Amino acid sequence: MTKPTVWISRPFFPDIVDRLRPHFDVRAETEERKFAAAELAARLAVADAAIVGLAERIDATAIAAAPRLRFVANLGVGYNNLDIAALTGAGIGASNTPDVLNETVADYAWALMLAAARRVGEAERWLRDGQWHGSRFEGWLGADVHGRTIGILGMGRIGQAIARRAVGFRARVLYHNRSRLASAIERECAATYVDKATLLASSDHLILVLPYTPENHHAIGAAELAAMKPTATLVNIARGGIVDDAALARALADGTIGAAGIDVFEGEPAVHPGLLERQNIVLSPHIASASRDTRRDMATLAVDNVLAAFGHGPHAGQPPTILNPGVLADAS
Repeated sequence: MTKPTVWISRPFFPDIVDRLRPHFDVRAETEERKFAAAELAARLAVADAAIVGLAERIDATAIAAAPRLRFVANLGVGYNNLDIAALTGAGIGASNTPDVLNETVADYAWALMLAAARRVGEAERWLRDGQWHGSRFEGWLGADVHGRTIGILGMGRIGQAIARRAVGFRARVLYHNRSRLASAIERECAATYVDKATLLASSDHLILVLPYTPENHHAIGAAELAAMKPTATLVNIARGGIVDDAALARALADGTIGAAGIDVFEGEPAVHPGLLERQNIVLSPHIASASRDTRRDMATLAVDNVLAAFGHGPHAGQPPTILNPGVLADAS
C-alpha cells in the first residue's frame, strides 16, 4: 500500500522527522528558503500533509493546486499565514503549536525589555567599536525595571507568563485584553485590568502579546506612541504589523518614547530602514521561541498532529491542537 506523502518546508531535528517515516513518504527540505508561489504549489500538489512555517502562505490559491492535501501543521503558535476558512471549506485540517513556547517567549520578552531599558545593545556596540576609554558617572543612564509599571497588551497564556515574572522585580502589572481575565487569574498574575488609554499612559514598559488580526493591524501607531511616557520602553514579541514600524522609527528619533525591543516586523525579513538607523532599539530576527528545548517541543507537537490526523500515535484521530476540528469530524 502506498504511503501518504508529507512535505516539510524547513529542516528540523532528524530524530523527530524520523517518527513520520513508518507511516509517510517524507519529503523534507534540506535548507531554509523562501518559496515562490509556483514552487509552493508544486510541493503541495503531491502532498497529503504538510508541515510549514510562518513564511508559507497557505491560502485558497495554494489549496487549489493541492488536490491531495488533507492536513497542514503550522510550526508556530500564530497562524495568520493559514487561511483557516479556505482550508476548512476544502476539508483540510490545520494545527498550530500553542502552549509549548509560552515560558520561553515570556523569558525573551523580559530579555528584550531589560536590554532596551538598560541600553545593552547600544553599549555593546559602543564598546566593540573601541570607544571605551573610561567611565563617566552619568554615562549610559537607562531606565529601571524593578519597582516600575509593566503594561501587557494581550493577556493570553504568554502575557500571563510575562506577568508572573514581574513579582521578582517588585513591579506593578497592568494589562488590557479583549476581555477581562477571571479574578483568580488576575490574582495569580498580580495584574490589574485597565482600558487601553490608561495602559498606554501608565506603563513604564509596554509589552505587546497580541495575535495578528485585521483589527489589530497597527494597534500601536503614531497616536498610541504619543500617548505613552517619553521615557517608556515598547517591546513587541507578537507579530509584525501590530506596530506601525515607520511611526515607531519616528517616535524613537524624536523622543516620543525612550526605547524599544522588537523581535517581529512588518514585511519581515525586511526591516524598516528607520529602525535600523536608531541606537535606542534592540532588534532581533523573530527568535523569541528559539531555545533548543522549545523548538524541539514545537516540532514534536507538529509531528504529533500530522500522525494523529492520519490515525497514528497516541492521539490517533484527534490531533491535539487542531484549529478546525469539525473538518475531521465531517470526514469520519
